[in-house]
Amino acid sequence: KTHNITMDDPELEAIRARRMAEMKAAQGGGGFGGGQGDAQQKEAQRREQEERRGAILQQILTAEARERLSRIRLVKPEKARGVEDLVIRAAQSGQLAEKIDEPRLIALLEQVAGQEKKTTITYKRRGLDDDD
Repeated sequence: KTHNITMDDPELEAIRARRMAEMKAAQGGGGFGGGQGDAQQKEAQRREQEERRGAILQQILTAEARERLSRIRLVKPEKARGVEDLVIRAAQSGQLAEKIDEPRLIALLEQVAGQEKKTTITYKRRGLDDDD
């Protein structure tokens, strides 16, 4: 069973349109804020970007894979973010022909874990001479 994944989802377009309307309303809402308006605008852009990421992930991950990724995000947010970035890049470059299921997500998690730097501690023990 193959699902063709496209970025032209009507639901995604509706989210984008709603966010754009909110951003325009926030911009026109007050010119006296100064630096506060910039902070609000950046926060709105960050929220929009996160919504877009969520919509893309919803399209390319099965429900089980999304659930696993959300559990991982609670414990290791940086690892979850790395896997999300990997999956989104693959989808945007057209490398995904079907939705990613839980076993495939586990393989991606192992791949990302293998890329992480592992810290090792080596002890050099000196011989103990007690016959001074």
